[in-house]
Amino acid sequence: MVLTVPHLRGTGADVSRSVVCGSWRLKKPLIGNVHCGPMHRELKRGDLLVTAVAVLLAGALAGHGLLPEGSGISQLVESFLPWLAVPVVLLAVVAGLLRSRIGLCAALLPALVCAVLVVPDLVVLPEGGTGELRVATQNLGAGGNAAELTGNDLVSLQEVTDRNRTAVARTLRPKLRYHVDVGTVGLWSRYPVSAPDRLDLGQGWPRALRATVHLPDGPATVYAAHLASVRFGDVERRNRTLTELTELITSDRSPRLILLGDLNTASTDRALRPMLDSVREARSGPGFTWPSAFPLTRPDHILIRGFRTAAASVRATTGSDHLAAIAALGAP
Repeated sequence: MVLTVPHLRGTGADVSRSVVCGSWRLKKPLIGNVHCGPMHRELKRGDLLVTAVAVLLAGALAGHGLLPEGSGISQLVESFLPWLAVPVVLLAVVAGLLRSRIGLCAALLPALVCAVLVVPDLVVLPEGGTGELRVATQNLGAGGNAAELTGNDLVSLQEVTDRNRTAVARTLRPKLRYHVDVGTVGLWSRYPVSAPDRLDLGQGWPRALRATVHLPDGPATVYAAHLASVRFGDVERRNRTLTELTELITSDRSPRLILLGDLNTASTDRALRPMLDSVREARSGPGFTWPSAFPLTRPDHILIRGFRTAAASVRATTGSDHLAAIAALGAP
């Protein structure tokens, strides 16, 4: 709103009048033009709004570790934690549209927190070099048959059921002659496999296995696993199976070890950290695998010890709602 007050000439005394602008009342000398309006108030409200949202985002990013585990809230937030970067970017855009310098400065706070706490967990890059051993893992879901994975040397599959078991065997066996399975989890290998061991991780039935694979350059211990699912309000079963598997991996003294499977645990989930003290991820970048139509998180993992990640990728296959996680491994 613009109020224009004409010049008034006094006779020695100052002449002034109250001017009302919105909800403000200004007492100004009636000399020249008086300009006032809601613009300043709108900018101030924009500054406050952007700053408040920035503080909330920074708090969510920095304080997610304080969320309680039992309800599943922490797992939900941490599984999709990288996507909190999206509202951070949108917040900066809004601040720019409002021409709010304060808002832009405030948006730097969650951006810095994201860069420090989230990005390092996502930027896992291969070490390069030659990878003689190609490994893959995938949850086949209801209709997958792993036809696109036959070029790998070692393949772990989950959800191998009566619906697809015959098709999977027919697809993989010509190139991956050696096969062991337990329940709905299977391991196919180009190289001989010995000493298979069925593992019950606290679910009441075996849904994981351990075996020795005799690679051209020596034996390696290989685990294939499918952990219990996470449901909102119920993470106890997943946590129990993850704890059992973590204890097996950390107590296993094999110098060369590979773990392949659907762990139902994202790379950014705090529950995975104890296991990562003993093994490390073989992936490139975020490597999201689920859901396959628009991957948002990575429950499928290739974890290694005594190997080097030469290359890593994800791949869509027919009939599955998970992407396959693939890695080329070499000597360290």
